[in-house]
Amino acid sequence: MAQPSVDTLWYTRCSVPTPFSFAAQFGWFEEEFAGDPIDVRSLRESGNVDELASHFEHSLPNSFRQGGSVPAIWARARGADTRVIALTWTDEHQAIIALPASGIRTAADLKGRRIGLPKHDITIDHNRASALRAFDLVLAREGLSLADVEMIDLPDIDGDGSKRRGLSGQRHHTYTSEAHALAAGHVEAIYVKDVRGQDVAHLLGAQIVVDIGNDPDPLLRTSNCTPRPLTVSAALLRDRPDIVDRFLARVVAAGEWAAANPDGAVRGIAGETGWSEPAVRRAFGLNVHRALGADLDPEAIEAFAEFVSWLAARSFIAADFPVHEWIDPAPLARVRAARATAPNILHAIA
Repeated sequence: MAQPSVDTLWYTRCSVPTPFSFAAQFGWFEEEFAGDPIDVRSLRESGNVDELASHFEHSLPNSFRQGGSVPAIWARARGADTRVIALTWTDEHQAIIALPASGIRTAADLKGRRIGLPKHDITIDHNRASALRAFDLVLAREGLSLADVEMIDLPDIDGDGSKRRGLSGQRHHTYTSEAHALAAGHVEAIYVKDVRGQDVAHLLGAQIVVDIGNDPDPLLRTSNCTPRPLTVSAALLRDRPDIVDRFLARVVAAGEWAAANPDGAVRGIAGETGWSEPAVRRAFGLNVHRALGADLDPEAIEAFAEFVSWLAARSFIAADFPVHEWIDPAPLARVRAARATAPNILHAIA
């Protein structure tokens, strides 16, 4: 029986450290299918609003995505027919911060305090999910709960009701609302992450109350940013597993390239995110190049499943669902078996 034809492949990623991002930067997806009658398209090339929505909804057929986990989970919970074929666990700076004058020094000091939670008018508020989870789990370790703090919503708007914009008219800094509220004393603690979070803490002279990114408990570090799933349209995987394997092989190769090229990996992350190389090293650690693989580590899967259950319990998604049924390990197993007998693809942009 002839294989179903595929004329277009779509891919989309968040501007974050992933092997998927490296493969996209290097043009490896286009290179892989250059000899096929297949149009390989990055969603960033589209100006169609309905197509762009697929970054969150995974609605385009024959598409791949890697990035924050909350939109992928939300889409699956709403019925998007996708499969997870790999996870990338890259720890990064995550922290709860407060101003020194607040007197908040430890998680226990949060009791009775005002915590700021972002509230964005978007399809799925992944930033709010990350912040709420951080406070929820940190408080639980102290025998406290969210009922022991005053939760203050921080809308993504100015006082006149307009959406905040930077000086250039572009969308403002991720933590503008949180920084304004903390500096003005409207709230006493906020959650921040990555380079942007470090910048905010430094600018405000804030101190780290809880260093989540370096906590030994992987469940506390699990959030929208960790781990990041690579999802694919289930129909494509079912009908053309050969295409999925070829695409995934390039992502796996990109992770191997990063592990072998520490300086190049940091340079690639800087290019993807727009942050400086020193800032990348501060936020993601000196060994970030070793944490950019495409894997299905059992511990990562368990943490991922717990996060899905938490999102359901906190009403970010309509209902919990079995993550182990969402994950299909077969493509990664096939790619690993093939790569064990074939030369590695480690060429890239110098």
